[in-house]
Amino acid sequence: MVSLSFPQFHFHLFLIISGLGVISTVESKTHWGDAQVLKELKNKIDPSSLTPGSCVSSWNFTVDPCDNLFTEKFTCGFRCDSVVSGLSRVTELSLDQAGYSGSLSSIFWNLPYLETLDVSNNYFSGQIPESFSNLTRLSRLSLSRNSFTGEIPSSLGSLSMLEELYLDNNNLEGTIPESFNNGLKTLKRLEIQFNNLNGELPKNFDSLKNLNYLDLSDNGVTGKLPEALPEFLVQISMRNNSLSGYLQPESFTKLKYLEVLDLSYNNFSGSVPFSLFQIPSLEQLTLSFNKFSSMNLASRYALDYLQSGLIAVDLSNNEIEGFLPMFLAMMPKLASLSMENNKLSGMIPTQFALKTVLPEPGVSPFERLLLGGNYLFGGIPSPLMALKPGSANVRLVGNCLYRCPLIFFFCQGGNQKSYQECKRFGHFIP
Repeated sequence: MVSLSFPQFHFHLFLIISGLGVISTVESKTHWGDAQVLKELKNKIDPSSLTPGSCVSSWNFTVDPCDNLFTEKFTCGFRCDSVVSGLSRVTELSLDQAGYSGSLSSIFWNLPYLETLDVSNNYFSGQIPESFSNLTRLSRLSLSRNSFTGEIPSSLGSLSMLEELYLDNNNLEGTIPESFNNGLKTLKRLEIQFNNLNGELPKNFDSLKNLNYLDLSDNGVTGKLPEALPEFLVQISMRNNSLSGYLQPESFTKLKYLEVLDLSYNNFSGSVPFSLFQIPSLEQLTLSFNKFSSMNLASRYALDYLQSGLIAVDLSNNEIEGFLPMFLAMMPKLASLSMENNKLSGMIPTQFALKTVLPEPGVSPFERLLLGGNYLFGGIPSPLMALKPGSANVRLVGNCLYRCPLIFFFCQGGNQKSYQECKRFGHFIP
């Protein structure tokens, strides 16, 4: 038997204690609070939706989560990229699209280092947790394509570092919280489309200084479009709501980066502001299915539209009266124009035909020119008669062009009833 001297005994004891310390450190690599949230999340998911091979089904809390990430015990679903006081902190929680169901509302979301939370494309239900406000470092929150209900918590407005918020394709109701204006100063992308939201847009909406993408489509939002919008917006989509009133030119004059504007399927009325055609960056303008009655025409001194970047304009299915605005045929990049089903009258200007068939060098031709369902009369411009099949989609059906027999002169006389008679009895040009 080998006996140890007192110093040797202490040396071996030190090694044992040190070894135990290392083991202890490995076993508690993840902060206990973060591990608790992960456990709670798995417990709240309906067991029947934990299919084999999914991320959460692999989570095995007999071992440390962060220390065993990307192993068979914790295959995926989160990341631990921060170490604070020797402990790993969960920085990302992104679940796979495995059809998880259950409610997240009773979980106490205490993950102070979390930067990304993504549970999109699953079947989570219930209300959005108020405790999401604890996620103070969160920059991206995606709850898209689930079955969340109730109102959007105003507490989300306290997430001062949030840059992307996706709440689309759920069953949310109520209004957009006013707290968004004051708290979400860094927000760049807001998607709340396909919900059941109502009420008016928040006042001082332009306080979201960094917002560049906004989609509120397919809700029940009412009221007017704010007079001031965030100036760095690149895309605005608010189609299929119940917005109304006039579009104020001042709403768009500061939008120097706007590329897409879609306000279709609403109840806007009055004139289409000419300022929309003076935004150099704007490429797509969709105002169809509203109640616009006229267009503000270009001043002879306002030639901004010559620098317009518009490629596609859709003003169909409104109540726009008057002649076809000449400046639309002079926009150099405009390739698609739809003004179908309005109340336009007069003859088709030759410039529209020339742009379709014989555009000037550096000018985009009309690849899509839809003018049907109006009260246009007179002869079809001769360049259009030489249009080769398949070269452009030109639709003039439902007007009162020169092939309307006998009734043509009534149409030319300018009487609306005669237009209707012509459209009813005349021969329409496809």
